[in-house]
Amino acid sequence: MEMSDTQRYMPPCGRDMETVWEQLDPVDTDLDDSHELTCEYCSAARRSLVILQEVTGRLVSEETAPPLGLTGRIMSAVRAEVRRHHMLALPRAEPGGVQISEQAVAAVLRCAADSVDGVRARRCRIAVTEREGTVEVEMSLAVAYRRVSADAVDEVRERVRAAAAARVGIVLVRLDLTVEDLYDT
Repeated sequence: MEMSDTQRYMPPCGRDMETVWEQLDPVDTDLDDSHELTCEYCSAARRSLVILQEVTGRLVSEETAPPLGLTGRIMSAVRAEVRRHHMLALPRAEPGGVQISEQAVAAVLRCAADSVDGVRARRCRIAVTEREGTVEVEMSLAVAYRRVSADAVDEVRERVRAAAAARVGIVLVRLDLTVEDLYDT
């Protein structure tokens, strides 16, 4: 990437840092231009650039592994992303309206499904019905191989329905659960 003259750092001697960087290899004492051998500014810049080159070389050579739980943290952040363009009106006893994003409802329902041992919620789609405070939900799950059973799915169904009613204040008129993946723990 080409830098403009206003972006370049120029030492007081007037030599461009790009030139110092390009000549970072051991200085040839037979050069016609002995500026880098005698200039205090270029010598100081050269020492700094050599240190930078050594440190970055060490960093490049180090093998690093991603921290434990990185994938889980990334997925939590992805799931927490709030898209408020689809809002759901909550039932109300008093005048005025309260709305919640469908994304927030989906997050609550996925969390309820995740609370079942050996189950991981994946996709959760919310469809608003004509009757206020009721929704239809489609949720896909990944289930631990040791936990695959109708009982596990029934437990997810119970917890998701309870979370919808107790935490959000809505009623699920339909809840479709699909086990679309198995995983080994």
